Amino acid sequence: MLYIRNEKETDYKLVEDITRKAFYNMYIPGCVEHYLVHIMRGHEDFIPELDFVLELDGKVIGNIMYTKAELTDEEGSKKEIVTFGPVSVLPEYQRNGYGKMLIEHSLNRAAELGYEAVVIFGSPSNYVSSGFKCCKKYNVCVEKGKYPAAMLVKELKPGVLDGRIWFYSDSPVMSIDEGKAQEFDDSLEKMEKRWMPGQEEFYIMSQSFVE
Repeated sequence: MLYIRNEKETDYKLVEDITRKAFYNMYIPGCVEHYLVHIMRGHEDFIPELDFVLELDGKVIGNIMYTKAELTDEEGSKKEIVTFGPVSVLPEYQRNGYGKMLIEHSLNRAAELGYEAVVIFGSPSNYVSSGFKCCKKYNVCVEKGKYPAAMLVKELKPGVLDGRIWFYSDSPVMSIDEGKAQEFDDSLEKMEKRWMPGQEEFYIMSQSFVE
């Protein structure tokens, strides 16, 4: 049986372990996502109401977490929005739709809480089926007016972005101290860091922009 619920404190270590296993060697040799999960919960931008785990037959196999983010238009008006990540599913349960279940459940809850838009960074192929579109279609950019290929947007309230140009900024908690992340990883059970071909694919996508 599948069950999605809010994360409890007793889940913390387990969720960090799931995140580590899900992301290790995916984007870089090793990963930092489990450290982000570890520090995110104590940050003011963290949204506990949007912190969910997915249970399969009583076993926690996945998690999704949200933080507040911000859009600023050309006149300086600001709009508080949300972003999610990491979305983690244990490797042996991946490619079964569990991540999408977490995403769609949490997006519905975010809309119920009054949040009007979501901006994320990720591979478009993983998110377009959940209604995310290229950031340029909503005029959502980063500094210098660039539109990252990996930046995706979904309106939770249709028309809320209204055609204006918006500049995206995420929470300071996303600026990870790589040294501290490494110390945290070193304190855990050893996993082998490896180079994988998919890391080059991620690098190409993360450095690409839509013109």
